[in-house]
Amino acid sequence: DYDDWNIDGWSGEQVFKYMSKAETFHSTPWLITQKDLHGSDGPLHIAPHIPAPISSMVLESYQSKGFPLIPDVFSTGESPHACGHALRSIFQGVRTTAADYITKSNRRGNVTIKTDTTVDHIILVDDWNRKRAIGAQIQSATGVKTMVKARKEVIVSAGAYSSPAILLRSGIGPKQEVQELGIESQVNLGGVGKNLMDHPQDTDRHQLTFVFYEVSKPKLTTDHLIWYDGAQNDSFVQYQKNQTGFFSQFPFGTFAWARLDDRLSDSELWQKARRIEDRDPMGLTFQQPHVEFWNTECYGPKLYGSAPGNDKQAFAMITTLFSARSRGEVTLKSADPSEKPVVDHKHLSDPLDLLVLSEGCRLANEIVLEGAGTRDVIKGSWPHHQTHHTKKDRSEWESFVRREADTCYHPAGTCKMGNDDDHMAVVDAQLRVRGVDNLRVVDASIMPTLMGGHPQMAVYAIAEKAADMIKEFAKAST
Repeated sequence: DYDDWNIDGWSGEQVFKYMSKAETFHSTPWLITQKDLHGSDGPLHIAPHIPAPISSMVLESYQSKGFPLIPDVFSTGESPHACGHALRSIFQGVRTTAADYITKSNRRGNVTIKTDTTVDHIILVDDWNRKRAIGAQIQSATGVKTMVKARKEVIVSAGAYSSPAILLRSGIGPKQEVQELGIESQVNLGGVGKNLMDHPQDTDRHQLTFVFYEVSKPKLTTDHLIWYDGAQNDSFVQYQKNQTGFFSQFPFGTFAWARLDDRLSDSELWQKARRIEDRDPMGLTFQQPHVEFWNTECYGPKLYGSAPGNDKQAFAMITTLFSARSRGEVTLKSADPSEKPVVDHKHLSDPLDLLVLSEGCRLANEIVLEGAGTRDVIKGSWPHHQTHHTKKDRSEWESFVRREADTCYHPAGTCKMGNDDDHMAVVDAQLRVRGVDNLRVVDASIMPTLMGGHPQMAVYAIAEKAADMIKEFAKAST
């Protein structure tokens, strides 16, 4: 995926090195992995998730449906069609986050955190024939504006929605677009806010995300630890006491990747779609997956107004589309920093996205209903009035996905990194904003394309690499 970026210094091997730098991996005897795949002294504590019974059963179903088991599947990259376990940034009941870089044992005196504060715009000055960033104007919750000056560089790290919004309010972006908002154009960069990518996933009409199935046997899921009478309070007390139990883990189970070539071969759209050498119509090599599957270990969140009762249990199966071809954009309503940016993902605007996600949903349903681990415990859809378990044809799933596809909350690409010949690139290989000195963007917005996987560790890798580049610049400029 990272090799596809085709940018010097950002190969898969180089990005993976920075992922390892960020983590301290805690293994377990039951997870087969390679030690050299993981880091041992980073601030992020990474560990395997102990699967609930339903997750182990889903894993068995994957294997019976032709998915080879690669236990540490996300770390090896061995196969685009396999199943296994997803490591979590949770260890001994505590979730590790980016805050761990500047708190706990890493607390430092040169970091000031301003809460309830919005960055209005970057302050730019003329420096010969270029612009130079010298600070930022921020705004408090009560509307008080303050200037913060930078001695060396300004780093924008506000994410794929807000980083382009800050640049646009600073006059950095498509010239006509910023001028129409009454903002003086400082640097005409057409790519700011464009190239918005995400991982769409299937969803039920009455849900925010997941498609649920009811199971027939007790305690296969963890519903009894959270939804049964008194269970939530008991689990909370247990977590407070020793950081174990339901609240000590995130209730997502086992995972799989899939290539869908054979299943799509009967589609006229797929057959006639444009291809380039050694790539499929989605632009992927045959070593990159089309979709990802994963399951929840209980019913949740409470999307139907009430959870299963004391004698019932349910879990969800999720299908996520990788390498979607559709592209959206982030724009502004006004120059007011208190007004949220306009986000238009344009999900499924490319018909190939609809085709591949629909076929993935169909396969996910088959895994649950026909797989050796789960077929004998599925009672049907949850709640009972839902009928997604009865859908057989791709056309049924296309109709379903067209109505219900939702975001996986993996936005990226709106300040894309690129080479000199890429007219839509916003930053260069050093993450420096084009046409502006002393200004970088460091977050998921710089991704030229979105990887086939969850972007958490990729973003940490971007940050770790950026930190090295920033330190090198500081050393050279002293």
